[in-house]
Amino acid sequence: MSTLTTGRDAQALRRAATPDFFGWLEHTRAAGGCTRPIRLSGTLTAVEPGTGRVLAEQHTDELPDRTLYKACGNRRAAQCPDCAWVYAGDAFQVVRCGLTGGKTIPTTVTAHPVVFATFTAPSFGPVHHRHIPRHTCANRRRCDCRPAPCRARSTAGTCPHGQPAACFTRHDADDPQLGRPLCLDCYDHDHQVIWNYSSGELWRRTKQAIERHLTAVCRRRGIPHVQVVTDSGRIRRVPPVRVSHGKVAEMQRRGAVHFHVLLRLDGVDPHDRHALVPPPAGVTVDDLDAAVHAATRQITVTTPPHPDRPQGWPIAWGEQVDVRRIGPSDGDVTDAKVAAYLAKYATKSTEVTGHCSTRLTPDTVDAYADPEGDHLARLIDACWRLGRPTRHHTTRTAGKTEDRQGDLDPTPNEYAGLRRWAHMLGYGGHFLTKARRYSVTFGLLRDTRAAYRRTEHTDTADSDDTSGMVTVSTLAFVGSGWLTDGDALLANTAAAQRRERQRVGREELAHEAWSGVAA
Repeated sequence: MSTLTTGRDAQALRRAATPDFFGWLEHTRAAGGCTRPIRLSGTLTAVEPGTGRVLAEQHTDELPDRTLYKACGNRRAAQCPDCAWVYAGDAFQVVRCGLTGGKTIPTTVTAHPVVFATFTAPSFGPVHHRHIPRHTCANRRRCDCRPAPCRARSTAGTCPHGQPAACFTRHDADDPQLGRPLCLDCYDHDHQVIWNYSSGELWRRTKQAIERHLTAVCRRRGIPHVQVVTDSGRIRRVPPVRVSHGKVAEMQRRGAVHFHVLLRLDGVDPHDRHALVPPPAGVTVDDLDAAVHAATRQITVTTPPHPDRPQGWPIAWGEQVDVRRIGPSDGDVTDAKVAAYLAKYATKSTEVTGHCSTRLTPDTVDAYADPEGDHLARLIDACWRLGRPTRHHTTRTAGKTEDRQGDLDPTPNEYAGLRRWAHMLGYGGHFLTKARRYSVTFGLLRDTRAAYRRTEHTDTADSDDTSGMVTVSTLAFVGSGWLTDGDALLANTAAAQRRERQRVGREELAHEAWSGVAA
């Protein structure tokens, strides 16, 4: 038994032996299961709304451990599995409500045309990959099909750097070589990190192109524009259809992001422009499918000039653009499957590439970046190098012009953000985004959950006295993490037990409901 385990058990025993142990467990319930909870100190004041009368006041010094615990809320499963589990649940609801309705979204959205599209990055050089030409397995999650050779080229020879341009290995699913370039020197690491950095702008223009394509379809079919009244009272003529999306970014093993996007076709209500109504009868899911393919073929972004590449980099989608239609509840691509799939990837980051770190600084970047290192080290080095300060100041001395490198200039480097997102291999966007009208917000789900927790153990007789109470907090950050490893063990174990009881309870209720229907 290690010293750490022995010390943790002793700390847990000391905590469990204290008279207020169960009060401490209840106090830490809000952060139970969190890896590094936030510790806050300050005053909690209960105020009567309207009058502002103070009903009660409490300082955190009166609480156990003289602090208030709050879950960190990190969405990354690699950083905090418990908070990521909560985030994944919210992400599932956000995605699912946009397909089936509920939680302020009308159920009529189930009749709207929807496609599930996957947009990938182009090739920046050959990499090791696992390809199965034909699946014979019954379950793709436990696929045991034999893959084809990685890159079987009998006449490939070698690259200009002397590396083999072919690979005859049949890679396993967990092979660390997957996603790694066949030749590190041939691979365009600069272009890949620039693609990650600019992929958000590429997506924005792609969605605009999809909507333009659908507007042109309506025009050809004689479907007129709709007149709506803006918030300022002006009348505008807008296209009769619009596209709402929910998008999740997923990092591939090679370190390039690709997007999984749900695209829902909505109509426009002339009397309420915020209402969710079906599109006109003359526009179908076939038109939405064609619009996605047309937009991905035509949209290309050229980035601003850089000292290392004055003409900029071309940013476009890869050839593998997959568009599937959301089918009935018993189909291969259903709303529940898509929502669960997107919610799972919303909690991931760069873990699949083998790199996982916090934001890099000039003091820590040397531990990860190396221009002569492996694939990930070169990607991080490309972010740091391309994001370097390239500003210069020009002065005139005795009729001559001098350039002093490193001085300030009104035109900074357009790629300076690459250093901020070097730990993300250049990608600085959110991993889950949505259109404003697509679905409910995370804020609404959090507020609903908080309101439920406040009234979960409140008796009906006392509910009227506290329903209108507002808590005003004046809190300051004092630290993060549990005070001891023993506290972490007890709080996280109690949280796991509560979740298990809730799961068993839900299963029992579902069984009773099904038994009643069957009877």
